[in-house]
Amino acid sequence: MDVRVYPATRLEGTVNPPSSKNYTTRYLLAAALAEGESLIRYPAESEDAAALKRCLADLGAELIPDGPHLRVRGFGANPRNPGTLNPGNAGAVLRFLMAVCAATLDEITFVTDYAESLGRRPHGDLLDALAQLGAQVESREGRLPITIRTGPPAGAGSRSGWERPPSGRVGRLRGGTVRVSGSVSSQYTSALLFAAPLIGEDVTIEVTGDMKSRPPIRQTLQVLQEAGIRVEAGDDLRRFHIPGGQRYRPREYTVPGDYPGAAALMAAAAVVPSDVTIPRLFPDEQGERQAIDVLRAMGADIAHDGQQVWIRGGRPLRGVRFDGDPFTDAVLALTAAAVLAEGETVFYNVENLRYKECDRISDYRAELNKLGARVAEERDKLIVRGRPEGVEGGVTVESRIDHRVIMGLTIVALRAREPVVIRDAHHVAKSYPAFFADLRGLGARVEEH
Repeated sequence: MDVRVYPATRLEGTVNPPSSKNYTTRYLLAAALAEGESLIRYPAESEDAAALKRCLADLGAELIPDGPHLRVRGFGANPRNPGTLNPGNAGAVLRFLMAVCAATLDEITFVTDYAESLGRRPHGDLLDALAQLGAQVESREGRLPITIRTGPPAGAGSRSGWERPPSGRVGRLRGGTVRVSGSVSSQYTSALLFAAPLIGEDVTIEVTGDMKSRPPIRQTLQVLQEAGIRVEAGDDLRRFHIPGGQRYRPREYTVPGDYPGAAALMAAAAVVPSDVTIPRLFPDEQGERQAIDVLRAMGADIAHDGQQVWIRGGRPLRGVRFDGDPFTDAVLALTAAAVLAEGETVFYNVENLRYKECDRISDYRAELNKLGARVAEERDKLIVRGRPEGVEGGVTVESRIDHRVIMGLTIVALRAREPVVIRDAHHVAKSYPAFFADLRGLGARVEEH
């Protein structure tokens, strides 16, 4: 599906943000890893959530819709083995399940239908960590397809070099200390945190190198605590100790609103005359809450009372300089706002944007500049020279099969002189299926083709 986005004169109304993609993923996994029934209130209806639900069902979980909620009957530490799992284009789903399956199954293969997106993303740091715990891994230089084994290789004998885990259980990782790099993605650390309680022995996780995206790790720790798992975490989130002998407990979870998706709505409302309210945005561990502070620093009229956000757009915006790592998933939406601000904006320490569904620095820069923006890049920076008068538009741009790119391009298109066509815009459903419908509800003109 392509969309044509027309210049907007005003946005007005109340729009509910999607439910948090990150929290939905974590609550679904925690519920499946418990024996018994859990209730998840207001889970996200996104492609990532659908991908995880498919995989969990393949592993033996029962997922029962209950109005806007979902009941999950978990498989605990004993999933069935489907042989192959396909997480679609969901990187977090893949990484979390690789660790969990390594801790519970003797062999599993992961594949994807998205060879040019998830198929190109690196996972070597997590695979190295799993190997330290006793897994054997086959991959294409750390990329999919990936096979993980924790039982003996076929034909293994006393001279094969394979050692049975100390517990004597084939199909389980061993405990001990594992070191994992934090320089590419925090998802590797979160994956190990979810898997550690399933091993049955004490596990210590040490994060090495430059550490990216601490807020998602805090989300993981919050969910684990709610699920009854005790984790001793260092203040700097570089060392974690998970005592053995723990089990996930079934319970009720409530998913908050999604700040990354809401950031796109906030940025859209900030760059055109508007009066927009976004409810269901509570204080939690989502780093993208800082989008409110960034837009306020840019001069936007924005307020947050801990329950909802109000934006009254139309004020002139000015350039800012921010470390984007704490709010990675809002950087592209905020960059779009910066395209329409006065002066220079720099978001630095964002190299990990290069390892997402696409290269969110180079690819996004190229598409923005097609619109008439003035965006440059360095290895870990997006640098914007704003055009407060708006951009030319009147062109067709590529989605790069990336939901964040699609939302960012749409924001800029609202201030283009001529309509903009975004190709393959249906990929916005990865995190925010109702994005275009919600914009139309606020008064934007967006046509689907």
